[in-house]
Amino acid sequence: MSFARKKTNGNKGIMSRMLRFTALLLVMCVLVSLASPATASAYRPPRTTLRIGLNWGNTAVPSANFINEVGSGYEFGFYDASLNFTRVATTTETRISVMIDHNMRWNAGASFSGQFESFGTGQPPSGAPIVGFIHWQINSGRSTLAQAQADIRGIPGGFIRFEANSGGGNFRPLYGNFTNDSAANAARRSSAHTRNAGTGRTITVTRLGTNEMIFEFDNTGNTARIFGIRPMGSGRLSTHFRGERYYGGFRFERRVNNALTVVNIINVEDYIRGVVPYEMSSSWALEALKAQAICARTYAIRTLNKHNSHGIDLCAEMCCQVYRGRRAATARTNQAVDETRAMYVLHNGVLAETLYASSHGGGSENNENIWQGTPRPYLRGVVDNYEDRVAHRIANHNWTFTISQAAVTQRVRNAGHPNASTIVSMHVSQYSPTGNVVSVVMRDSNGRSYTFSRRAGLQAAFGAIRSQRFNIGSVQWQQGGQILANAPAQNVNTTQFHLVGGNTSGEAVSASVTGTLVAIDGTNTNRNVTASGASRVTQGSPTGPANGNFTLQGRGWGHSLGMSQWGALAQAEMGRTAEQIIRHYYTGVQVVRATG
Repeated sequence: MSFARKKTNGNKGIMSRMLRFTALLLVMCVLVSLASPATASAYRPPRTTLRIGLNWGNTAVPSANFINEVGSGYEFGFYDASLNFTRVATTTETRISVMIDHNMRWNAGASFSGQFESFGTGQPPSGAPIVGFIHWQINSGRSTLAQAQADIRGIPGGFIRFEANSGGGNFRPLYGNFTNDSAANAARRSSAHTRNAGTGRTITVTRLGTNEMIFEFDNTGNTARIFGIRPMGSGRLSTHFRGERYYGGFRFERRVNNALTVVNIINVEDYIRGVVPYEMSSSWALEALKAQAICARTYAIRTLNKHNSHGIDLCAEMCCQVYRGRRAATARTNQAVDETRAMYVLHNGVLAETLYASSHGGGSENNENIWQGTPRPYLRGVVDNYEDRVAHRIANHNWTFTISQAAVTQRVRNAGHPNASTIVSMHVSQYSPTGNVVSVVMRDSNGRSYTFSRRAGLQAAFGAIRSQRFNIGSVQWQQGGQILANAPAQNVNTTQFHLVGGNTSGEAVSASVTGTLVAIDGTNTNRNVTASGASRVTQGSPTGPANGNFTLQGRGWGHSLGMSQWGALAQAEMGRTAEQIIRHYYTGVQVVRATG
């Protein structure tokens, strides 16, 4: 019994030590978890290859020229629905023209050093290279490229058309390009050869600016396979197109108006390299550029398929994000992209819509006060005094907009009030808590009132104004009733400061508080906290025209949602990190690094 009792006590001691060790391990794991940045387990993007529309919709083009400046030619093939590329042929030509299969004439005087433009049948114009749409077909096609190449060997003007189908595809041997049947018949080499004019889906490739045929592609038999080209060679290859240089490949479709939709197929990281220097000055502080890179990357992946009806994810303009390839990229902007590689902004595990604008003029806004819709918890208005530090460097930061009585009256009528009489007064009927205009009321000479709200309504009433932060007349918005941290004054909110009371715990504090409080900010700096005594102004008073005009005085430029680019610069120059900048402008978000 004695031996058994000792053994039991020993087991208890061992178990106690094991429990203490396990608890210690758990604590250490938690501490490591808290200290480590968020990782790929938090988020995995659906795909990282993008379709960026360079020419699409009403900007689609009849032809496009490409120059592989450092490589050895191009590979021709198709992209499938998953954006995987399959090569079917190659060329050693480094300068090529891609065009619709039509009667085409080279116009050397067109933009970007010339382009092929279509014309009708009949006598072709003289004095410039002509590419015709009529060809001679040697046979019905081959299953391999080598077989088709053997068929055209030794035949002047011979080339291959790849015709995509549900199988491996058909390689059709052809020769010649003629604008009319008379010219074609004169060049026919054998009665066994048959006329071939392609289809409305055929795309032609020639040596740049000439009628020397290189290749054709047709996907009538399988529209899911879309013609593409990629530069060949070693190292980091880029292609010169319409004055810019692009990484990645290019995809072409004849979607609208008998013209080519030109799409850059590119990895998201290379895409961001072509966005950052066009959305933010490359000379700016690195942490601001990094914040821009993270926001641009997040926006791109969140808005995949934005223009899917046109066969693209995003366009290359301000409608989405300005993208111009690699020409303006610098070592600094590339560093910002590389150091934030695969980093995204999430809210509750889902990509945030990381909208951004040039400057807010003093405060961002809730999304529902700009574009009517469901409130997004991360797009909340925040007072932004950071911009004040750089306001003197912002062109037209303070702006004035004037509109005549006659013009605003007509705009009111055009906005669904055809019987409106002359507008005689207007005022801001609602300011948001961060000082942006939500609604304006206008009154006509018959005493009728018209309310215009949010971005769409205000643009209908006034036209293109720079922001929603403005005053009408002499009454200006005042927030009032704030808790401010001094030097410089800044609103205290729970995402930036902890207010420490006598019991050293975080406390909610009202504007009427008296005595001394201390705010400890993210840099562990103590700041005195005071209460602002100004009374809050939430609306203006009716203001009539002066000399027949109404005048708006405002600040900022853009839609006031999400990050202020100038505010990001100011914060970066203060030593704040990209993540701190992002968390200031997007409420309750996490910045994570993903893989895949």
